[in-house]
Amino acid sequence: MAAFDYVAIDTAGKQRKGTLEGDSARQVRAQLREKGMTPLSVDETVQKGNKGSKRKSGEKGGGADGKTSGYRINSLDLTIVVRQMATLIQAGLPIEEALRAIARQVEKTKTQAMMLAIRSRVVEGYSLAKSLEAYPRTFSELFRATVAAGERSGHLDLVLEQLAEYTESSHETSRKVKGAMIYPIVLVCFSILIVTGLVVFIVPKMAQTLESSGQELPALTAGLIALSDFLAGYWWLVIGIITIVLVTFGKLLQRPAFRYAWDRGQLRLPLIGRFVRLVNSARVANTLSILSRSGVPLVEALSISAQVTTNVPIREAVLTATDALREGSSLNRALEKSGFFPPLMVQMIASGESSGELDTMLGRAAKAQERELDNIITTIIGLFEPLMMVFMGVVVLVIVLAIMMPIFRMQEMVG
Repeated sequence: MAAFDYVAIDTAGKQRKGTLEGDSARQVRAQLREKGMTPLSVDETVQKGNKGSKRKSGEKGGGADGKTSGYRINSLDLTIVVRQMATLIQAGLPIEEALRAIARQVEKTKTQAMMLAIRSRVVEGYSLAKSLEAYPRTFSELFRATVAAGERSGHLDLVLEQLAEYTESSHETSRKVKGAMIYPIVLVCFSILIVTGLVVFIVPKMAQTLESSGQELPALTAGLIALSDFLAGYWWLVIGIITIVLVTFGKLLQRPAFRYAWDRGQLRLPLIGRFVRLVNSARVANTLSILSRSGVPLVEALSISAQVTTNVPIREAVLTATDALREGSSLNRALEKSGFFPPLMVQMIASGESSGELDTMLGRAAKAQERELDNIITTIIGLFEPLMMVFMGVVVLVIVLAIMMPIFRMQEMVG
């Protein structure tokens, strides 16, 4: 049974789109007519190629195979889907029935089509892990490797429960990081707008009054007026330069050498470097924890963990640690040599290896990293606000001095 995308007209004359399962396009059309809808088109959902093309109803074949579409659901929807899948399978439902139930509950049409396409592959005899390969942007290698380990061990329900917890934890960490970035960005943008407004609209009016006095203006005042005239007359040039700089920077980040140097520079900054280390070490610890508990070999788990890091030097350090682990080194020594991971995390891993409870200690290390990450986010936000207030105070002070200095000079001349 395959999944079909349809376009139909309902009884109210409105066009409806959705996804239904059926043995053929004819059967799906019959289902639509039973619901009182007039089918306009029925296409079998096939994600083939990077563009996710659809196969027409007259062709054979089903499910997704080969290179698949780049469709990706957001982290919140993925969290809900994984939690539902874990709950339904723990309740004893077969995998194909659980996937069908999830497809009926989701609201987004593309997500529904994705779940039905995965179910079609499961019905055809593929394993769940193999079926998930059709959507690599949604289900990462970490996710697929964990599911495969759960299917091999016969404890897919427990593995999915761990994945649900991991997905929720990852979503929460990502939300905290993005939330920490939003406040400083908004504050900087408002500060720039306020300063620009003062320079472009307030300073010219004061400049007319000062220049009408006929006296020589102080260097600070003359410089501020020149800046105001430049921004008022060539604002388009400023915006163009900023745009070019941002686009060029984005292009340079795509070059491995520049990206490595940029990420390396972040690690050297006093507070930002610690933040980047904590984010990536928390991801590595979380990934190792869930893969290890699911029965994935440690070498393979560490190799997959490298893919969840966003900093290039740290990623290369994890890959180097993977090679060392493959050659017989312990996990704690392999990670310690990189110098990027906190000593507490390394010590907890060493304790887990010596006591035979590595899975448990990896989980505790991940939670410890997340707690420290929360603390440093609070610290960064706490420091940023007063720094921006000081910056704004200095800018306003410069503008006030530039305006008041000629006035004081005029008073002295009159006196």
